[in-house]
This record gives sequence, C-alpha cells and structure tokens, in this order.
Amino acid sequence: MKSKIENQLKRKYEAIDQDLEGYLEGLLNSKPLNYWDYIQTDALLNLQVQRTVFKDEMVFIMYHQINELLFKMILWEINQVAKTDEVDAILFTSKLMRISRYFDMLTSSFSIMKDGMDVDDYNKFRTTLTPASGFQSAQYRKIEFASTELINLIDKRFRDTIDRNSSYENAFEHLYWQAAGKDYKTGKKSYTLTVFEERYKDEFIRFTKFYQTNNLYSKFKELPKEARANKDLVDAMRHYDYTVNIKWVMAHYNTANHYLKIGGKTVEATGGSEWVKYMHPKYQKRIFFPELWTIQEIENWGIDI
Repeated sequence: MKSKIENQLKRKYEAIDQDLEGYLEGLLNSKPLNYWDYIQTDALLNLQVQRTVFKDEMVFIMYHQINELLFKMILWEINQVAKTDEVDAILFTSKLMRISRYFDMLTSSFSIMKDGMDVDDYNKFRTTLTPASGFQSAQYRKIEFASTELINLIDKRFRDTIDRNSSYENAFEHLYWQAAGKDYKTGKKSYTLTVFEERYKDEFIRFTKFYQTNNLYSKFKELPKEARANKDLVDAMRHYDYTVNIKWVMAHYNTANHYLKIGGKTVEATGGSEWVKYMHPKYQKRIFFPELWTIQEIENWGIDI
C-alpha cells in the first residue's frame, strides 16, 4: 500500500504530465545537499577584487556588495505587492515592515564604514574608484521607481511645473539624481552619468512603465477607504518613507561627510557629483507617500536631522 506522501507525489507529477519514477530515480542517484553548495559560498567569497593594496578597500567592497544583496531582498518584497491583484492591509503592512527592517539594517550598518575604516586609507584608495559613484546603484534606483510615482522623484526645482503626463523620456531627464551628474544650464552630463544611462536607461524605462501604476504608493491608493485608514498600514507606510528618505539617506550623508570633508573643505565625490545638495533630504524633499504627511512635516522634511 502506498503511503500518503507517495500518493501526493504521484498526483503532483501527474498534474504536469511527468513520471514520478524518473524523479525518484534521480533522487536515488543524487548527492545530499551541503550548505556551501546551496549558498554558493565559494562563488560568493571570490567576488571581492581589490584595486589597491589598502586593506580597508576590502571592507569597502564587501560592504557595498552586502548593500546590493539587501536591495535585491527589498525589490523581492516590493515585487510581491506589485504583482498581487488584491492586496489587503495585513499583507501590505507585513511586506512594508519587512522592507523597513532591511533598511533599518542598511542604516545601522553605515557605522561599519563611518567608524570602522581608516580615513587616510580611504582617501587614498578612493582615487582609484573614479569615476564610479554610489548613485550608479541600479537596484536602488529601481527601489525608488517601485515605491512611488515618478512625479515624486522629479528634481524639486521642476516638480511643480513638469507635466504629470510627461513622457518617460522627459521625466527621466528631470529625476532628482540627475543633479549628481548634469549641468541643467548647459544640459551637459558627466561621464559617470552618461555611462550609467548607457547601461541602464532603457531597462529603467521598461521598469517604470510597469511600476508607474503598480508602485507601493499607487497600490495603496487603490485600496478601499477603510484599508487606507488602517492605522498599522499608515504607520508602516510612514515608517518606510521616513526610514528610506531621511534616516538611511542621512546615515549615508554623514558617512560621506566624515570622509569627504577635509580641513574644513568639502572634497568632490568620485563621480564628480555635488553630493551635499544631491543627498540631503531638505534640498530635494524626496517623499514616497506625500499624502500621509502634514504640510508642516513636509516643510520640515530633513531639516532637524
């Protein structure tokens, strides 16, 4: 007599027109799974390649690789909300708090760089990183696109006047992070921004075409009125917005300030960006969910940090 598990397996593979015996034979001949094979430890630990002999460069590389893995986790969670047709307040809140915990980890982890790397060493090996820049993190840009409507990512100088029905191409040219590598008076772009766009612009535009109506803010606004008033969900939305656009940004800003202010003068970032005004939230007022904040809160966004 077949066991319950055997019957379940038989039904599973019959449903996809597969022969259970073939799978069982494969299982019989396969090796047991090891941790190092499952996690791909050897491959992961061989992804760090230094450009200099300074030991803290290894810390710098691994730290940013960890960030990118966390960005991937965040996008994984957002994607589940975006592709769920009927999201309820409980699922939405749960996913937002997961994402916020990832950003809490990102925020607290800046002490690894700010307090854990030698300033002199950093300012020596950083010159070999030119013209690379942190704003070239494509995954972080995707997190922004997937979190809110494009209008909320437009440079503050143009946000009130740009046509909300503007083409993706035009909106892209006015995104806030363009200020990190573009002279708006002449239209000239830095090499750092130019190569970033060559690599990712088409991909970003395809990505935003889906997320313009499936981002977290849009999904929230589609919820029934009762769900939009759910205190736990609103608190989770505000927590995520504040964590990403003030706490994490300011942790990044303060770390950059620690390394790039030498002798009372601000040193140019490796990508050549005017990083102070580009990064500080009080200048750009990047807010994912503006309707969840009061006028006074928006006016004071990032000022008291």
